Amino acid sequence: MLFSDILGLDQLKKTLTSAVHNNHVAHAQLFLGYEGSAGLSLAWAYATFLNCENKQENDACGKCSSCIRYKKLIHPDLHFVFPTAKAKAYKEREEFMKGWREFLPKHKYPVLQDWSDYLETDGKQFSISVAESRYISKILSLKAYEGGYKILILWLPEYMNASAANALLKGLEEPPKNTIFLLVAEKTDKILATILSRCQLIQVPRYSDQEVKEYLISQNIKEEEAGEIAPLVDGNLNEAMKLSEHSQNKNQELFRDWMRLCFKHDYAGFVNQADVFHSLGKEGQKTLLMYALTILRESLISNFGTEQLIRTESETLKFVQNFAKVIDERNIFSLVEKIDEAYFHLERNANSKIIFMDLSVQIARLLR
Repeated sequence: MLFSDILGLDQLKKTLTSAVHNNHVAHAQLFLGYEGSAGLSLAWAYATFLNCENKQENDACGKCSSCIRYKKLIHPDLHFVFPTAKAKAYKEREEFMKGWREFLPKHKYPVLQDWSDYLETDGKQFSISVAESRYISKILSLKAYEGGYKILILWLPEYMNASAANALLKGLEEPPKNTIFLLVAEKTDKILATILSRCQLIQVPRYSDQEVKEYLISQNIKEEEAGEIAPLVDGNLNEAMKLSEHSQNKNQELFRDWMRLCFKHDYAGFVNQADVFHSLGKEGQKTLLMYALTILRESLISNFGTEQLIRTESETLKFVQNFAKVIDERNIFSLVEKIDEAYFHLERNANSKIIFMDLSVQIARLLR
């Protein structure tokens, strides 16, 4: 992974490369971003740059022996720790690592659900386990094989159990020579304060709607569709790509027909609509619910007369303005709560027909 492979964030990239050129590399750094951010890719690109044998001003060369092995995730001085869960085909650490080497190059902006789907964990709980604490301790005892930096990239440290956290803390308190810890997190409230205090914080900013739109266009998404998707994902490129795989026009049509049934209290229609939603598959169902949450947000903003804050455009904007007539402060919070609950249960592989049938009844009551 090179910095040039990552969309935008030029100022942050410059800060990271300048620190290396000026020999101001902190031994522990925490990349704090949002779900679907470029945090993990940035850490990977930064690690590549740190051990590049022919550093350029703003990026690694991408051609030396070190860069080639970093790209394949097989460099002996590059180590990964990440959450795992029980899976049919993965039991030992080396098996998970083999899967990781296949998974990561295909996901520039990964979220934990992508990793879960790849492993086919069937919704089982993820953690960074006690076994990983032993691996961290092993890494700390090793010297760098090739005389450069020994680098540990830890994805989602908020999933560490107590043993793993304590093993990491020991390394941060007494860092071995030329050892760099790169933590990539989405939340900090579940990370030990003593770990946070020993890390240099690097904020990974959100992408703008325009950057998301341009990225989608570069991925061969039509400009009009990219313009419709970009305001819905709040800078999350992972969700943007998933939405692009499920036609935005189809989501709008499905949501519109669904809300008409809810407003009419058409219970027979709910049954048929639940069958339609079931046929979308898990990702299609989740993107529809995400679309619904965005429309609720935009509708509430429209009702309060602050249309300059509305981010949707074109046909979606017209739909928002019409749908806003049945949305107000009395039902908006309950609607969001019910849709969030449905999303939560979908991720845990509950029966989608039952979820959408129940959700339809709840929405019907709230709209009336």
